[in-house]
Amino acid sequence: MKTISENACFGGTQGVYSHASAACACDMTFAVFLPREAKDGPVPVLWYLSGLTCTHENAMVKAGAQVWAAEHGIALIFPDTSPRGEGVADDEAYDLGQGAGFYVDATQKPWADHFKMWTYVADELPALIAENFSIDMDRQAITGHSMGGHGALTLAMGLPDRFCSVSAFAPICNPTSADWGRKQLSAYLGDDEATWGPHDATLMMEKAGFDGPILIDTGTTDQFIDLLKPEALSAAIAAKRQQATVRLQPGYDHSYFFVSTFMEDHVAFHADALYAD
Repeated sequence: MKTISENACFGGTQGVYSHASAACACDMTFAVFLPREAKDGPVPVLWYLSGLTCTHENAMVKAGAQVWAAEHGIALIFPDTSPRGEGVADDEAYDLGQGAGFYVDATQKPWADHFKMWTYVADELPALIAENFSIDMDRQAITGHSMGGHGALTLAMGLPDRFCSVSAFAPICNPTSADWGRKQLSAYLGDDEATWGPHDATLMMEKAGFDGPILIDTGTTDQFIDLLKPEALSAAIAAKRQQATVRLQPGYDHSYFFVSTFMEDHVAFHADALYAD
């Protein structure tokens, strides 16, 4: 693991690191915020998965999460959204290829050689984090924005007992029924739609749900709301009688102005779960 930068931040440290990923067969970059409490022992952690076109840097710089994480003594992890570099497949469209991994393990060419983001976020990066940082891996929570909200919800439901809580900002809720989803899932996983279900939060909610609290915020003037399909996930949550708070925030769009506005709520929500007896 290589240290790219480390900066003092709200009494703790905001670091950026890179490593050679076996899962993605390329170098991957990620960021970790450690609160001051990490100097005295392992602290709980909140994962933040970013959306289309983003890297580890977008949320690290724009979400305003560090101040609230420092207040609660929680670490933050910001992974990248896809493999990158020469030899890594890409597409001219912004919503496929580099910057658009969709948190799945691709099985189709040309993506299968590198696009293993499920394995990277679920297995490889957590192992690296546990080995190198003062983080309590028995106390994990996860959140994300847009494509990252999709990833947070599907990872939380797909990895039972891993996360104490899950939240999402404007998540892609029903990708098997939306243009933000069908295009990417068919490209990465093939035309057999049976393989898509484990990566659709609405279908996963209908089948299994999540053994813990959920918080979801979406803006009513989100320019992509028809692609996000929050009503599909809300219906599945109601039918499942899942413990969840789903909020439509009037006047807010899809931007990081929206994310940063409600970040305090989300970090506090996760702190309640992470520090629960």
